[in-house]
Order: sequence, then C-alpha cells, then structure tokens
Amino acid sequence: MKDNYDVIVVGAGPAGSVAAKTAAKKGLSVLLIEKRQEIGDPVRCAEGVSKEALKKHIAPDPRWICSDMKGSKIFSPDGTCIQMAEEIAGGEVGYVLERKVFDRVLAYESAKAGAEVMVKTRATGLIIENGYVCGIKAMHLGHEYEIRSKIVIGADGIESKVGRWAGIDTSLKPSDMETCVQYLMSGVNVDKEYCQFYLGRKIAPCGYLWIFPKGDNMANVGIGILGSESGPKRAVDYLNEFVKEKLPDASIIEIDYGGVPVSGSIDRTISNGLMLIGDAARQSDPVTGGGIINAMDAGQMAGEVAYNAILANDVSTKMLQEYENKWRSTIGKAIDNGLIVKDTFVKFTDEELNSLAHSLKDVNFNKMGLTELLYALFKANKKLLWDLRVLFKNVVKNELDL
Repeated sequence: MKDNYDVIVVGAGPAGSVAAKTAAKKGLSVLLIEKRQEIGDPVRCAEGVSKEALKKHIAPDPRWICSDMKGSKIFSPDGTCIQMAEEIAGGEVGYVLERKVFDRVLAYESAKAGAEVMVKTRATGLIIENGYVCGIKAMHLGHEYEIRSKIVIGADGIESKVGRWAGIDTSLKPSDMETCVQYLMSGVNVDKEYCQFYLGRKIAPCGYLWIFPKGDNMANVGIGILGSESGPKRAVDYLNEFVKEKLPDASIIEIDYGGVPVSGSIDRTISNGLMLIGDAARQSDPVTGGGIINAMDAGQMAGEVAYNAILANDVSTKMLQEYENKWRSTIGKAIDNGLIVKDTFVKFTDEELNSLAHSLKDVNFNKMGLTELLYALFKANKKLLWDLRVLFKNVVKNELDL
C-alpha cells in the first residue's frame, strides 16, 4: 500500500469494484479497500439481477450463477398468483447469483485492471484541506495510515460514513429503509424457474417476502419491511411464521441481516474531491430494494468521471457535476419513479391488493400492452383505480419534468 493514489475507493461491493476497475483501466492509480476480511460476505440481498443489464458489465459465468430464471410469481394476500415473464418481472429477476463468488470476481477484475485491493482495511476519516477531500485515514491490521488521493469514491453501503464526513446528509428515517432478514435454506421444494414474491400486511407489512431458488433444492428465503413497521413484531418474526407454514421441512443453513435504503434520491452525491455510489448514494430501487445493477452502473460512471476530472486537473464539485448529471438522468429517473410507486402501494390494504391481483390474474403478461393493462385494471374497485390513476399521472409528470 502506497501513501498516494489518484483514486481511493472505499468499499469493495459491486459499486466499488466496478468504479476501481473503470478508473484503473484508464491508467489511474487506484486503491480499493474493504473493511471486512472477506469480500462478498455477509450477503445482504436476494441475489437476483436482470440478465441483459448484467451483461453490460461482465460476461455470465457458471461459477457465480446459481439459477437462470424464466420469470416471477407474485402472490397477493389471499394467495392469488400473477405470473410474469423475466422481461417484465423487474430488475431483480433473471439470474440468481452466488454473491460471495460474484463480488470477489468483480474485485479480482479490478485488480487485474491495475487497482490495488486491500481487505481488512477500514476508513476512519477523510483528509480534508482547503475544502477539498484529498485522501482518507485508515486502519489496517491495527495500524493507522493516512493515504492521500486526488479523488475519494465512497461505496461503503447504507451505513456510509464517507458521505457524512464530507458534509453530505445521508441520514435515513425508519420509513426510508427496509429492515431485511434472509435465510439460505436447503430442502426448499418450489418451482426452480421462478422467483416468488409474497405481499400483504400480515405477511410483510409495507414490504414483501421472497423465495429465490439457487438450485439443488436450495433457496434464499427472505423478507423486507419498512423500518417504521418494525416494532414488537420484527421482520424475523414474520419470516419465521412464513417458513413454519410454507416450508416446514426446509432447513436454515445461513442467516443474514441488513438494511436497504428505499428513500429515493438524496440531495447530492458529490463534494470537492468526492463521489458517492451505490447504497451510500441511496441508488437502490425504492420498490424492490434491489441495487446491484444500479450500483455497477454508478460505479462505471464515477470511474469515468474521475478520469476526466484528474485529466483536467480539476476535482471540484463543478467538474464532478458530470457524475451527478449522468446518474440522475438515468438511474435517478428510475429511482424517482420507483419512489412514487412505493409511496402509493404501501398505502394499499390487503383487500385492495387482492382486488388488483384478481383483475390481473388472467392477463397474459407475455403479450400485454398498455391498453390490455388498463382494461384489466378497470376490473378493480373505484378507489384502487383512483390511486392508480394518480400514480400513473405522477410518474408521467416526473418523466416530463426530467
């Protein structure tokens, strides 16, 4: 480890590794640090990604692909099932990954591109001079270091301290995050070609429960509920009830806990000499909580902008605004629309979710267009139609404003 780099990336998840790889491939000296001793562990997601979106960053590899999904099955509170093909099932349906391998491969790709990777290395503060971030303070194996750089990229997850140290408000209210628990289970006998999602206030209040098959009767079985809904009955309690009823013969072989931001975009993700990416920048989908592809996209953008800024010898917020503009016009647009959808659907009662499911259960989603969707929705009750009308209106307005 040197005492000076062009770029320091804090956090070796998908966002950080792609940012480090992108910057290193352009010839910049890059340090990628990870506070844990093992990259990719613990797993804090259901591990599903869109196939086509993933292929933009890395070629699929059987080493880290557990399952190839055809689509998803969504169950309303009364058990009504809506089946969707992969193409329209959402960004978390496609491949089910083995994140412990996948994340390490991404870090390896960054190292192969020229980045220096250091695990068990924790950022403890930023070096700030004359209003510019110009490095980090770090702890590695009990020793303290000051490492300077032209740019710091914060990819340190939902609990990000890098942003706060730079004066960026990354605080979250309980209603802005999902409290998640996931079991890796064996002996799960479900359809191996479809991800399953379960909705309802008695099942997962203001959230959902999922089953993502991983092959050999293994599956990720997890739940996410809004933090504001967590009280005497916690997310893990809802999950245990579901497992006892639906998967009584399955065995838990791993447990993971974590939080996922569903707050929508934060006010800014840049400062002089600094950019935030991934969960640190609140770039996950407010509806599903998924963020792997968004994180990788943002990492690539940040790596490219870091190169442009260093080449121009200007790492001011004015120069780094290129990153802010890029991600907000792409990832950010989808996130803002997702927040509108989330804020509408968390108000739905179980009866309204059942009504919506009943109106859609006979629709062929492989061939459905907007006209067919609207016709199907007209079968639902009037209050639900009004809520959906407002939802569509707000989404369209957001698209036009952007």
